[in-house]
Amino acid sequence: MRKNIKITAAAAATAALALGLSACGTDSDPSAKGDTGAGADTSKALVVAASPTPHADILEFVEKNLAAKEGLKLEVKEFTDYVLPNTATETGQVDANFFQHQPYLDDFNEKKNTHIVSVGAVHLEPLGLYSKKAKDIKDIKAGQTIAVPNDTTNEGRALQLLAENGLITLKDGVGTSAKLSDITDKKGLEFKELEAATVPRALNDVDAAVINGNYAIEADLQPGKDSLVLEKADGNPYANIIAVKEGNEKDARVQKLVKLLHSDEVKKFIEDTYKGSIVPAFGTATKS
Repeated sequence: MRKNIKITAAAAATAALALGLSACGTDSDPSAKGDTGAGADTSKALVVAASPTPHADILEFVEKNLAAKEGLKLEVKEFTDYVLPNTATETGQVDANFFQHQPYLDDFNEKKNTHIVSVGAVHLEPLGLYSKKAKDIKDIKAGQTIAVPNDTTNEGRALQLLAENGLITLKDGVGTSAKLSDITDKKGLEFKELEAATVPRALNDVDAAVINGNYAIEADLQPGKDSLVLEKADGNPYANIIAVKEGNEKDARVQKLVKLLHSDEVKKFIEDTYKGSIVPAFGTATKS
């Protein structure tokens, strides 16, 4: 079962309130750490919050082709932002989520006082630089504007991509936590910070944009073909993960889902469907 969830201000406010209440829990409050998994009702559907592409698509493949054989009931709820899937997981509105990489989760947990953990890496979505005006990275010149994601980890990741390809220079040692203020030489470029989901829509208004792989695909871009430059997969820490609230890692339904997502069938589905734009990351370390 796959459900589309429209994000509204009211829904966001409700989730924020619920998260605020749950964050007040202490170690003496069992709800603060989630269920141990031992008492989870395995006859109930495992509800997973996911970004539409490719996360929900991969989960839908599992639901239709693999889940029944493992006795797993799976319900997918689609979210189109990078906040509510985690708050819904923290408050128990969903059982798990599939939309993020470990550095983003680490940053989210620290800032929001949430207790969400990875239970396995699934795939990598290489970040890329795209343009409707430039045909080659050499065409990016002083005076032009580049859009970048505005969340902490993806902005740092985007700036590293630009630095590695000679478009900017960053302070030594800033790594993936880099901010615009860490640029020591912009080489005449201007930057526009936008929510990651909205960056593809800005392509007509800027000279180039650094776009997350899932949002590029949703915008009918082919990362392996359309990007000016693309992140390298080898040694990349940004594998997308299945995550649950701490304490729910041993839920039998969660373990079944991870097993299926790490199967040869899912590996083939990713490779055949995305043709290098998204690559399997089974076994990829998820700790930053």
